[in-house]
Amino acid sequence: MRWDIFCRVIDNYGDIGVCWRLARQLVAEHGIAVRLWVDNVTSLQRICPDVDAFQEVQNCRGVEVRRWTEPLPELAPADVVIEAFGCELPENYVAAMVPTVSHSTGQAQSRLSLARGKVKRVWINLEYLSAEQWVEGCHGLPSPHPYLPMIKHFFFPGFTPMTGGLLREKGLLMQRDVLQHNLAELWCQLDLPLPISSETTISLFCYDSAPISNLLDAWAASTTAIRCLLPEGKALGQAANWAGRTGLAVGDSVQRGNLLLQIIPFLPQEHYDLLLWACDCNFVRGEDSFVRAQWAARPLIWQIYPQQENVHQIKLDAFLYRYCQGLAEEAVAALCTFHHNWNSGGCLDWNDFWQHHAELQSHAAAWAGQLAQLTDLASNLVSFCKNKVSSKNLNF
Repeated sequence: MRWDIFCRVIDNYGDIGVCWRLARQLVAEHGIAVRLWVDNVTSLQRICPDVDAFQEVQNCRGVEVRRWTEPLPELAPADVVIEAFGCELPENYVAAMVPTVSHSTGQAQSRLSLARGKVKRVWINLEYLSAEQWVEGCHGLPSPHPYLPMIKHFFFPGFTPMTGGLLREKGLLMQRDVLQHNLAELWCQLDLPLPISSETTISLFCYDSAPISNLLDAWAASTTAIRCLLPEGKALGQAANWAGRTGLAVGDSVQRGNLLLQIIPFLPQEHYDLLLWACDCNFVRGEDSFVRAQWAARPLIWQIYPQQENVHQIKLDAFLYRYCQGLAEEAVAALCTFHHNWNSGGCLDWNDFWQHHAELQSHAAAWAGQLAQLTDLASNLVSFCKNKVSSKNLNF
């Protein structure tokens, strides 16, 4: 049983972050042989240092990692093909997916037989995560190829049983609970000092388009002590300007008002999960860190990936509508206002938002528990593909 996952890196770590977690889970929990095709291996190396960015083909964590260059080498397509986030498969790979003449028998295997289900290959377009209601109606729908006898199915991650669910490894939440009950050990694993009891710890992972200076000003004026942990990356430029420095590097810290800003290394995926579990509040972006922050069961602020004509604001509101169910009206207003201003460059009233931290924390834990009742994305994908493939031809 073989799967191919194709990924083009768009925003550095979101797309490849999702694909790498999915590939590893398919291998570790479902015994599937996975080839991960990625056009930017350097981005993969950032979230998994075991990867060699200069290798064309390598095996890492049980996944065969291949650099995606075109034309793609001539090879047999996998039994299940995942086209992540509409990245569009290479033309020669798509052509190879279509049955050709069998020279050994001299008889042509009709391409029409594929449409009739006699060739058991599954082609999935793994879509971006959305909380919008229309996703439920489109999840799993077939999309016939315009001129080849092949069908692609749309697979939507989501927050309801009518969608594909979210990535969640076995034992993830149990591991989280153990470490959150032993914060000293958790901070030790991160190689960071244990916060003092009166200090609010916050992780900040955002696009460089975010109003970072406004946020740091708001934290400096906070009524309580704040320690912000900012991983190295493009956001350091704005942070350095705010601090009045020519630059910031790992290990640097800036104290202003009630804010202590500390620059930490960019973390591999597993360590980043620990950081989310350890902090009192997490600022995240895109899709991968967004989902992991929800599993952290901590209050979160999401910077959604900007889209033309402010389409992303509709997606943000759809998530907030779902997420805020059961939350008190004043806390909802504070949470939504902060999200909207963070995503649009408006005024950031941290004190107004964080006065609800106890209720936001309780709600975040309840939300994570609610999501945990759903089947995870990898298992849903395997089940979906199993139903599309004859067990006589492919052994799941």
